[in-house]
Amino acid sequence: MYPNLYFAFLDLLGLDLPGLKLINSFGFFVALAFIVGARIIKMELGRKEGEGLFRPGEETVVIGAPVSWMDVGLQALTGFLFGWKFVYLLLNADVLFAGGGLPQAHLFSGEGSIGWGIALAAVFGGWRYHAASKEALPEPKQVKRTVHVTEHVGSIVTAAAVGGIAGAKLFHLLEYPDELVAFFTRPSLANFLGGLTIYGGLIVGALSVAWVARKKGMKFLPLADAAAPALILAYGIGRIGCQVSGDGDWGIVNDAPKPGWMGWLPDWLWAYHYPNNVNGVGVLIGEGDPWPVFEGFGTYLQPAVFPTPLYETLMAVVIFGVLWALRRRLQVAGQTFALYLIFNGLERFLIEQIRVNAKMHALGLTFTQAELIAVLTFLGGGILWFLLSRQAAKKPAGR
Repeated sequence: MYPNLYFAFLDLLGLDLPGLKLINSFGFFVALAFIVGARIIKMELGRKEGEGLFRPGEETVVIGAPVSWMDVGLQALTGFLFGWKFVYLLLNADVLFAGGGLPQAHLFSGEGSIGWGIALAAVFGGWRYHAASKEALPEPKQVKRTVHVTEHVGSIVTAAAVGGIAGAKLFHLLEYPDELVAFFTRPSLANFLGGLTIYGGLIVGALSVAWVARKKGMKFLPLADAAAPALILAYGIGRIGCQVSGDGDWGIVNDAPKPGWMGWLPDWLWAYHYPNNVNGVGVLIGEGDPWPVFEGFGTYLQPAVFPTPLYETLMAVVIFGVLWALRRRLQVAGQTFALYLIFNGLERFLIEQIRVNAKMHALGLTFTQAELIAVLTFLGGGILWFLLSRQAAKKPAGR
């Protein structure tokens, strides 16, 4: 396991780059998931606009406006923060992070370089002033410009990110009441940054995107269809981050012998020990164990468990392939999204059978929060598919 990119580069490439300790493995793959997801959504929105499902908008803009000192000041402030904090941490990473020191402890402290902050404030602010001065006209004027639907991707992804992270944290705290109490009674950086529930992120993120779509005048079902393949692929990429970092999203103990039909596959695909997991749980790696000890970590699970993040990544890639192949054939708006809900619910319900999670009890049943939401997601997708199909049968129409 590689808690951050520093250990990955050191172990795989032999490169000692302490500044990479700033980039957690999980965060890296989450960022990659958003980048890939945004690219796919942009491609699909462009295609759907070409098919006439979305119409370009129009807006009035002012060109040639004089320099905005507010913009210059904000750019300068951004440069100062970047130089004061991030450049300082990068240049001093070998000292600050020695002995297993956590980057977050320094990132949210008062440490920094005033000199680098002032220097980059001047660079950022000066660049903004120069760019605005070149565009300024003696007499500013208003012009109308066409706004294509693909230009809303930034707003959509931002809403998904902010709403997703907030929802993931909220649902995690609801699932673990003791952490909810600690979050408010014993606030700490660890309590704030740790613990996310993917379904909470999907639900609140989807609501946030729906709100943005309404503000932009975008039809929700075609937008949901465009986002469906991106959502499941991004989910799979995010699960790679869970696997690489060892963040606790692993399965139950698996001490059963590997089935014969899996004989050609590596043992860690059946049962894995998650050495150097980012949570620091398990037993200490000792002499004779087959893994190195990463400073500040150095534990592994004993016995081994199911590597469920890997299984979810594989299933997500398969589901993405199916949705991607069918997206042009499904002619009713919302059907691709309905299939996504069905597959997503089925995938998560199945993986929950071998995954570690908190149990809930109601109506004589025992289940996890994810199982409950997975069933509702599956049923919701099935109901949506049925309603859309019946509507299409009554009034045949294109998407």
